[in-house]
Amino acid sequence: MEEQKKGTAEQKKSCINCGAELTYKPGSTQIKCDYCSHEEVIDQKGQEFQELDLKPYLDEFGSQSHSEEILMLQCKNCGANQHIEETYKSLHCVYCTMPLIIEDAKKEDWILPGAVLPFQFDQRKSHQIFSKWVKGLWFAPNNLKKAALDPQYTKGLYLPYWTFDAQLYAQYRGERGDYYYVTVPYTTTENGKTVTRTRQEQRTRWTPASGDVSGFVDDTLIKASNQRRNPVPSKIANWNLDSLQPFNSSFLAGFVTEKYTIPLKEGHLESTKEAENIARSWARHDIGGDTQRVHKIKMTLNEETFKHILLPVYISSYQYSGKKYNFFINGQTGAISGKRPYSFWKIFFFILFILILLGIIGYIASKNN
Repeated sequence: MEEQKKGTAEQKKSCINCGAELTYKPGSTQIKCDYCSHEEVIDQKGQEFQELDLKPYLDEFGSQSHSEEILMLQCKNCGANQHIEETYKSLHCVYCTMPLIIEDAKKEDWILPGAVLPFQFDQRKSHQIFSKWVKGLWFAPNNLKKAALDPQYTKGLYLPYWTFDAQLYAQYRGERGDYYYVTVPYTTTENGKTVTRTRQEQRTRWTPASGDVSGFVDDTLIKASNQRRNPVPSKIANWNLDSLQPFNSSFLAGFVTEKYTIPLKEGHLESTKEAENIARSWARHDIGGDTQRVHKIKMTLNEETFKHILLPVYISSYQYSGKKYNFFINGQTGAISGKRPYSFWKIFFFILFILILLGIIGYIASKNN
């Protein structure tokens, strides 16, 4: 057990040619040397997903049985908690770009990740996606469009998530609604006269329904970090979990890893709410008809397991007129979202142009009349 607790996330491989640290090559199963281009295949023989029994881990003692120590840095400006690889010579917070002080690093325990979704493209590609996005922004300030974001402030970040599996069983009580239509008379005015017409109106016939549903709930995804100041937009938080790889520390080399700040117990409570939503959906499907009401549902979850997984996102920030703006790129799909500034003068002159154009059109129309 003690051997397991030491874990593998801090193990680093050096280049056999020049001794430099090898980093993960996005979109591959290789690690590479940035100095001499030497590459090695990530050895995944015998590795598998770490699905852990949930109950022992809800106990504080149990949560230490598959854990390790990692070196963490907390940003004093925004509070983000992150693990920085030693390859970074200039340390900056991935969220707010403020300098990080390596002397402030401290060791913390975390539950070992059971799986990782590796980055599918590199930092250069993420910068191209951002530049294209900026060029397509309406009413963006000229100096923002011309500015090239310094790539050193664009970091690849692995975000922590919990996933939960369980066998779900639920009993429900509700009502089944079936639509039917009736002919209803109504009065209207036609050619100055009141006439009577008919129309079809939908009604619902409700009948009691009850029963039970069961099935396997797979990989309920729950966010494992609080991002109060710089939350990752939901627009980009969609990953294909079928591409998850069994955890190997080589996938983390050269990237920043954020430690979970939402405890497993809290994550489990959120997953239970999601499971109840799933149970209600299954119940409605089981009831059938055109519409349904679920009045009561009693749910139990058995054989619960969980994983701590890491998902990829590129994150950076840029400053305009003294205000900081963040943007995020999904490291698997390339989806981008972020806050952006607007040019007051561009908007002002656009509105002025529209008003002048409308004035000219109005003047021409009145002169023709």
